[in-house]
Amino acid sequence: MSRVRILDLSFQELAALLTGWGEPPYRARQLWQWLWRKWATSFQEMTDLPSALRERLACEFQLEVARPGAVQLDAEEGTEKVLLSLLDGEKIEAVLIRDEGRRTVCVSTQVGCPVGCRFCATGQMGFVRNLTPGEIAAQVLHFARRLASGGERVTHVVVMGMGEPLLNYQATLRALHNLHHPQGFALGGRKMTLSTVGVVPGIRKLAREGLPLNLAISLHAPRDELRRKLVPWGKQWGVREVVEAADEYAAATGRRVTYEYVLLRGVNDGLREARELGKLLRGRLAHVNLIPFNPAPGLPFHRPPPRRVEAFREELLRWGVDVTVRRSRGVRIRAACGQLRTRVGAKDAGFSSRLP
Repeated sequence: MSRVRILDLSFQELAALLTGWGEPPYRARQLWQWLWRKWATSFQEMTDLPSALRERLACEFQLEVARPGAVQLDAEEGTEKVLLSLLDGEKIEAVLIRDEGRRTVCVSTQVGCPVGCRFCATGQMGFVRNLTPGEIAAQVLHFARRLASGGERVTHVVVMGMGEPLLNYQATLRALHNLHHPQGFALGGRKMTLSTVGVVPGIRKLAREGLPLNLAISLHAPRDELRRKLVPWGKQWGVREVVEAADEYAAATGRRVTYEYVLLRGVNDGLREARELGKLLRGRLAHVNLIPFNPAPGLPFHRPPPRRVEAFREELLRWGVDVTVRRSRGVRIRAACGQLRTRVGAKDAGFSSRLP
């Protein structure tokens, strides 16, 4: 019988299990801190636990959920991408972004992605499986260990890697709740951002979750006909329905919703689209993040010239919509938005070195 992955458990589940073993209540807090504050990689490291308990934990639980492999670093930016091998042999990518005092980890929630956005390298992989809560959180813990060796720490987490998080809702939220737990990793909810293509039932459920996450909607088009061409999953819910669900989230949480908009030259970057987007979002608790297309092998799109990006931004401002242009990190190592992909060889993926 396979062992349970201990990082998949909530604090309440872990406490109930140890109580059932006859352990005092404080043992759960000790174990939780080893997992989520000290980022232990083996039960034998947990020296303030009795040896008999450590042995039992090792027999019944699996602590390792992913093995770090090839790493690529953009030395100029400090952006770092790691290829993680899961225990069943599948692979995912996670990214560390260093920017003006922030240390942000971008995590994946699925192997591949079922949404199939036309401009996204991950979407061209197809869908393999969902990640477990521990596999999602382990990406953050991996970078927490690396940063700690240099006296740094993870400050933010963005759920913007491979996969659609709201199609793996329970595991994604379990991972975020575990990272948020005050006796463990203790990452504030407002330092976590979840990006979704617009899974309307999931957005509405998230509004009732009680975790004050930042919500980002991958919109990419202001009207249904165009969006369905770019985002096949857009057939499920129309633009208006997605935006109305986002309004519900903003009302429930008081948090401004970010609308991510990948600009594709000659496709969705015209003044017509800017005007339509302005009309759609004016008066809403919303912010638009424009993302000039990040190229990846096999994708038939191009980045618009800066003057076209600026014209789009200015048109949104005329409609009273807050807007910024994202300065993409990790483009040179294919670690930026829409570039993550593992269904290619290491050479093709851009991996060239291992960090010590």
